[in-house]
Amino acid sequence: MQTVSDATAALRRQIATVIVGADDAVDLIFAAVLVEGHVLITDVPGVGKTTLARCLARSLDLRFARVQCTPDLVPSDVTGVSLYDPRTQEFSYRSGPVMTNVLLVDEINRATPRVQSALLEAMQERQVTVDERTHPLPRPFFVIATQNPIELEGTFPLPEAQLDRFLMLISLGYPDAAEEDEILVLHGERRTALEALSPLLDGAALAELAAEVDAVQVGPAVRSYIVDLVGATRSLPELELGASPRASLALYRGSQALAAIRGRDFVIPDDVKRLAIPILRHRLFLNADSEMRGRTSESIVGQLLASVRVPAEEGARAAEA
Repeated sequence: MQTVSDATAALRRQIATVIVGADDAVDLIFAAVLVEGHVLITDVPGVGKTTLARCLARSLDLRFARVQCTPDLVPSDVTGVSLYDPRTQEFSYRSGPVMTNVLLVDEINRATPRVQSALLEAMQERQVTVDERTHPLPRPFFVIATQNPIELEGTFPLPEAQLDRFLMLISLGYPDAAEEDEILVLHGERRTALEALSPLLDGAALAELAAEVDAVQVGPAVRSYIVDLVGATRSLPELELGASPRASLALYRGSQALAAIRGRDFVIPDDVKRLAIPILRHRLFLNADSEMRGRTSESIVGQLLASVRVPAEEGARAAEA
């Protein structure tokens, strides 16, 4: 049986044939996939957000659909519609792109609040409601969404409730000089086709890997560390809104997946610390004074990581026994 660590290594190798320097992002997204969480990729245009999402989808033998968000998109374009059949004199449901396993929502902040609310039901409850009828989504189901953080015209910022449904918010960042040179070598003379990527994992294999993640042990000391870290966000004067218990659960489940990716069957504080920024930063909302002083949610999380006591090594490994 293939382990989570082996599957992640194979995934990194395959995606590296198309995208350079994305190993860390691949680990984070795959960790989210293993716990059926949603991922929001926020970065400037041209760094490979959409390509990375499509590479992951090509690497999984699951149903894939894409929604290109624009201001004129309506909820039925995502959820589907009920059509009247004059022969049977009944309405039948024609599914939309949301009826899939992997849904790529490109430029999600270009969708109107009505479309975003339709996605909210799908992301949280794994179902859609059309004409008062509820339709369950296939499982597994996870959303990979992208957005451009610097362009404001024609966009609709995601509300707090929607952001909280994303397990992680990640950024790819600009490549360094060596990576950019490798990009020129890889794509300068020819374009590597995404279609050349082959599926590495099907639904059954993914379920087995998810079961391995579920078996990863989280000791009392690490659980307390997660609770202390998230609880500290609720008393900071710089914040209008701290992280909810959903953030604690996200850190718990994400740390299990990251430990399995790193080849361990127990979680250590370093797993929690690695995921603190991608899991917490989009759940923290600074007050006006903090924003005026140039503070960011990332710097707030960094401040918490430096101030919250980390459990001793023997306490963190207690679950291993």
